[in-house]
Amino acid sequence: MRLTASRARSAFLSAFAVLALGTGEAAAQSSCQTDFEKLTATRNARIGAVNALQKKGKGKLDPIAACPRLNALVAAEQAMIAYMVQNQKWCSIPEEVIAQAREGSGKTRGVAGQACGIAAKVKKMQAQQLQAMKRARAAQAAGGGAPMKPSLPTGPL
Repeated sequence: MRLTASRARSAFLSAFAVLALGTGEAAAQSSCQTDFEKLTATRNARIGAVNALQKKGKGKLDPIAACPRLNALVAAEQAMIAYMVQNQKWCSIPEEVIAQAREGSGKTRGVAGQACGIAAKVKKMQAQQLQAMKRARAAQAAGGGAPMKPSLPTGPL
């Protein structure tokens, strides 16, 4: 899944417009706008990290590297949603905007869950391979698994 800047901002741009065009006091608008810009900047930085990782992987995400970055993105989105819910009246944020933000964050959370699930499986398989290699080395060192020397052909050549 590629998180483009336009898609990344789509769920939250309408909230920003509401903040700018809301009917509340000028102080509320200024405070809400400033806070929302900070939250948006954090979220966009997280999206940039995921996109950079995807670009590095030539369009594919390495689940082990992507898992923590996607979890950070989910956390940034959750912080933004929490702010919108807590300040919904003060900032004049419509319920539809919060619903859109929750829907978008749910999709991000789903992708993060898939990536982290795959990463956990890969790490488990790597650990199993490492244990198998250690057991093979231990058996070889104990003499039970010493490799046999290949026999050389006999007779005229």
